[in-house]
Amino acid sequence: MPLSRRDFTARTVLAGAGVALTGTVGALATAPGALAADDGAPQGGHGHSRGPGYGPLVPDPAGILALPAGFSYRVITHSGVTKLDSGELTPSNHDGTAAFEGHRGVTLLVNNHELKGPRSGWAHPVPLTEGLVYDPAAAGGCTVVEVRRGGEVAEWVGVAGTSTNCAGGATPWDTWLTCEETEDLAGKNGMTKDHGYVFEVDPHDRRANRAPKPVKAFGRYAHEAVVIDPRQGHAYLTEDASGPNGLLYRWAPPSGFRHGRGKLRTLADDAGVLAAAKCFDSSGRFVDDLSRATKIGTTYGVDWVPVADRDARTVPVRKQFGASAVTRGRKLEGMWWADGGAYFVSSYAREESPGAAHDGQVWFYDAKRRTVRLMVLIGVNADTTVDGGYDGPDNITVSPYGGLIIAEDGSGLQHLFGATESGRTYPLARNEMNLGTAEEPEYSEFTGVCFSPDERTLFANLQDPGIMLAITGPWRRAH
Repeated sequence: MPLSRRDFTARTVLAGAGVALTGTVGALATAPGALAADDGAPQGGHGHSRGPGYGPLVPDPAGILALPAGFSYRVITHSGVTKLDSGELTPSNHDGTAAFEGHRGVTLLVNNHELKGPRSGWAHPVPLTEGLVYDPAAAGGCTVVEVRRGGEVAEWVGVAGTSTNCAGGATPWDTWLTCEETEDLAGKNGMTKDHGYVFEVDPHDRRANRAPKPVKAFGRYAHEAVVIDPRQGHAYLTEDASGPNGLLYRWAPPSGFRHGRGKLRTLADDAGVLAAAKCFDSSGRFVDDLSRATKIGTTYGVDWVPVADRDARTVPVRKQFGASAVTRGRKLEGMWWADGGAYFVSSYAREESPGAAHDGQVWFYDAKRRTVRLMVLIGVNADTTVDGGYDGPDNITVSPYGGLIIAEDGSGLQHLFGATESGRTYPLARNEMNLGTAEEPEYSEFTGVCFSPDERTLFANLQDPGIMLAITGPWRRAH
């Protein structure tokens, strides 16, 4: 049912005239320029902290990860170096990750490997483990990493033969939904099956992952991330695509459907209703693109417009809508469910979008009020070669210590950085693994940021070459 202007106005008033939001994250309000300013460690990691967080980043003698004093990291997996329990080398291009509680203090992590196209193009594709292969021509997939209490690590394949496994999301029933960020049909880029789907991986039961089956009800497009509303059962999904920009989707389950392990496999390809978000302001005016928002606290009402052909055999889903039918967003990326809704990222928008230029937004979709609110806005970063200037947020997680932890995928230096409840930012880690030269340094993006079930360890990946890291230290609530 469409959300009327009266409904929208009433719900906006209920949410408050300011930008406060109760819950884990709280208010993430700040001026656009402030988030691009140095609000934690001075350039180079020297001097005294002037803001929130844990102080200056200390350069790493090993040249991998700079962290605040008192913090340390451990390499969990390293592509081409560590091995799976089958004896094969860890695949490359680590991406979205989630952590689950296993038996007897074990932490189970499902790790995406964003490998696009045929296997011949990659030195370390996901091994084609018997019974776990969707398309034998494809290089991507997921591995499951088991970290035991004593520090021992084991790794095995969760799904293989998928493509461009970018982000995804954990389910309320403790499985992982891995998302293919591609639209390749069989016969394109060497593929033998259609791609652009979501697959479920169960870290607790290897047998449940046999004979991989795409969840076609969620649609076929350049998937980025997905979260599940534990109360209503809706799935919310982001699309990282351009020409035109991608969409925010909602899948509503069919009447009588109940989620649980293995249940998504039972869905018909056209089960439920897949719809795209259409936003409008408090005056009822249609908003064509999320980059139109220029102020923290901007709130839009949301209607959901059904998708005509979710499997997109001839026309990509995002191109099935006219210019005034849906609201688009530049590089819709990571998502995290908390506080009764979905936090989601629009990575950056400069000349690519019709609205104001920015280097990153974080929005919150309130499932009850059916509104989206701009929580974080990163101003255009003029200098990406120094600490404190952030751009291109990608994967995100809600921190148990308050606020958000955001993985940077931008230009220049790459960070994990925090956004506090009071609306300030701080650096948490810096990638020091230079893949370029001294004259022209190049640093890979961070991915897969998530906390362990006991909240003591922050896991994150360096996508290239593919390293999973466990970060520990004197965690405290960041104000």
